[in-house]
Amino acid sequence: MKLKLNVVKYFVLTFTIFNFCSLYAADRVTITVANSLPTPRSTELAEVDASLIQARLDGITTFFITDADGKEVPSQITYDGKLIFPVGVPAKGKSIYYAQKGQPSVYEPKVFGRQFPERVDDMAWENDKVAFRCYGPALQRSGERAWGYDVWNKRTSRLIVEARYASELDPDMQRAIQKLRNIGQGNLADDLYNAISYHVDHGDGMDCYKVGSTLGCGTAALYVNERIKYPRCYTTYEILDRGPLRFTVKLAYGTENIDGMAVFETRIISLDAGSHLNKAVISYSGLTHETPLAVGIVVHNENPNAYVQNNTGGYMCYEDLGDPNQYKEKYRAKQNADFGHIYVGTVFPQTMHEMKYQSENGLPGAYGHILAISSVNNASPFTYYFGSAWDRNEETGIFSLTDWEAYLSNFVRQVRNPLKVTIKS
Repeated sequence: MKLKLNVVKYFVLTFTIFNFCSLYAADRVTITVANSLPTPRSTELAEVDASLIQARLDGITTFFITDADGKEVPSQITYDGKLIFPVGVPAKGKSIYYAQKGQPSVYEPKVFGRQFPERVDDMAWENDKVAFRCYGPALQRSGERAWGYDVWNKRTSRLIVEARYASELDPDMQRAIQKLRNIGQGNLADDLYNAISYHVDHGDGMDCYKVGSTLGCGTAALYVNERIKYPRCYTTYEILDRGPLRFTVKLAYGTENIDGMAVFETRIISLDAGSHLNKAVISYSGLTHETPLAVGIVVHNENPNAYVQNNTGGYMCYEDLGDPNQYKEKYRAKQNADFGHIYVGTVFPQTMHEMKYQSENGLPGAYGHILAISSVNNASPFTYYFGSAWDRNEETGIFSLTDWEAYLSNFVRQVRNPLKVTIKS
């Protein structure tokens, strides 16, 4: 009888322990992030299917992420169902994180973007390092030629795009400027405009990069008979992710007749917190055959030879000196000194067919483009990265073209050797 009781107690205890462990596992999921590179990874977002986490949490969709010490870290579930969160992983090492049932905190946003219909439909976006914009249908209708990606230099980790537009477009200030011009006070009008303009550095950076009718900072375009088929301005947009860690926008471009094909282009552009580079996924419909594609960076007259093309290394880059004709002559000596050096670059997960410099006539102020050539078809989207840095942003540690090359080279290694994320209950 005593033996039977002990057996019963054993099974009761085993059942209790089993259920306790099952309950604990259902309340928390272990996430292991592994780094195969011989260098630490500290500026990336880990990414895993959120549905896998939710399934391990018995279908619970509300959870937060902690590090190994139990400290909550910011996280986001993206439009395509990915859980993303910042990680620090040692060289050739692993780091442990946990997904815990419960309500996540409200995290400070590190990214921002929206369309600005008040500024001819600009689409502008940023993170804590960099800012960019591209141009929309209202600008296209105006007849102005501006087709590539624009760089908005930052030297602050604050989100500043909204404030820059608000200052530049302030209706009261615009009326005051116009009134001064109407009464013949052009100098005062110019001074007042400079006081509110985002083309002047008021302490957080400035827009002094020149795009115009070029590919700007790494725009992709079809490349037929060794000629760039400029994609014009976007026609419609959809914001897919609004942060706090990733901004994503989908841009559609009107159907164009290219080499006898009615081609429609879609771009999905995403920018992560802490990164200098956007991820761009380019898709086409209407292509009847494999077609060359070029990713280009404009080379300006002011610095015609300051570019690097490294196809084996997976990147190309350029040192831009800003637009020297942006200001009226009376302001140039002071304002142009603020331009610093703008570093622009592109990164490719795959080896491109070739990289080359191509001169072009008819591009105002532009010497030509550096191009990375590949090919596309309807079935396979093309993915690459583009972005920038500024040597006046002391927070980034990028003060030379050599520094920028090192950043791009490391970024390539990380893209080609992604963090490995595994989960278990």
